[in-house]
Amino acid sequence: MNPLSLNKSASVVLEQVVKRYNPRGPAAVDHVSLRFEAGSLTTLLGPSGCGKTTTLRMIAGLETASSGRILIGDRDVTRLPATERDVSMVFQSYALFPHMRVSENIRYGLEVSRIPRDVMQAKTREVMKLMGLEALGERYPHELSGGQQQRVAVARALVLEPMVLLFDEPLSNLDAKLRRRVRQEIRDLQQALKLTVIYVTHDQEEALAVSDTIVVMNNAVVAQMGSPRELHERPTSRFVADFIGEANVLACQILDSGPAGTRVQLGTLQLTLAGQTSRRGAGHVAIRPGRIALHGQAQGVPTPLLAATLAKSSYLGEYFEHTVQTELGEVLVASGNTSEQLSPGQAVGLGFSADTVVLLED
Repeated sequence: MNPLSLNKSASVVLEQVVKRYNPRGPAAVDHVSLRFEAGSLTTLLGPSGCGKTTTLRMIAGLETASSGRILIGDRDVTRLPATERDVSMVFQSYALFPHMRVSENIRYGLEVSRIPRDVMQAKTREVMKLMGLEALGERYPHELSGGQQQRVAVARALVLEPMVLLFDEPLSNLDAKLRRRVRQEIRDLQQALKLTVIYVTHDQEEALAVSDTIVVMNNAVVAQMGSPRELHERPTSRFVADFIGEANVLACQILDSGPAGTRVQLGTLQLTLAGQTSRRGAGHVAIRPGRIALHGQAQGVPTPLLAATLAKSSYLGEYFEHTVQTELGEVLVASGNTSEQLSPGQAVGLGFSADTVVLLED
């Protein structure tokens, strides 16, 4: 019989949570309300100092909320210590004990809990098998690669059978190629075991690759929450548009809005965008570089074009990165057409369909 019970995932709810380190100072986390669904992987993403790690530490019980409530499942854990919350955390540094072998590191938490030795050994064996560590049980941390150390840290967290598994910048100590492999291992494990995972990172690509839901934080509040695709394709603010991937944020005039959509003036072009708004006058739109078509000549192109002048081009293997000057300012274009030869100073046209242009709220 499997000694591990890893199917008890729970939701996590934050209700108007505030954290102040100084009662008279600014909030590190300011009235944040979130729901993390059971069995999902949610990433807290944002720049340094935005409040994401403080939020994670409050869920873990390593920081105490100044006000608000934190619930795991239906249980209010706001004032409970970390040891009574049924969560496990994988730290950025992994925090492995250098004088203990792999197997000893993994079962350390069980030893502290004083469970029967035979149960402890069975659970340790099972989680080592799950994480592919059976052959490494007698090694010390310094004898492991970075990826292996990371798996040991995850195994040590899983063996405690948590309702919620927390990751704090788990891949920051790994090189780029290893990060891609290990993040996929974390995602595969989460999906296979239906774990509730809350994951903190400042790396946008990492967040897009592993998450069911991303919470973008900025200045201690939630800027936007949604699926990776929603955040990339439909950002609501200039900050989110610029932080999730690259975006061209261009000035526009909001002309009118109704059931058919919102009509905007973008330089010499008029576009009707999806959705409605009560705003009129000056605004901004976001357009991803890869959603812009660059044409060397405007003749014969059915899409209305925005006149531009090519400033510079960079060949990046799979695509060209073009910088062009327009009446709206500088625009970045990512083009997969690597055969067309364009020269700096050349007149070009920019084409894009209305469904790739997003009207921002600020």
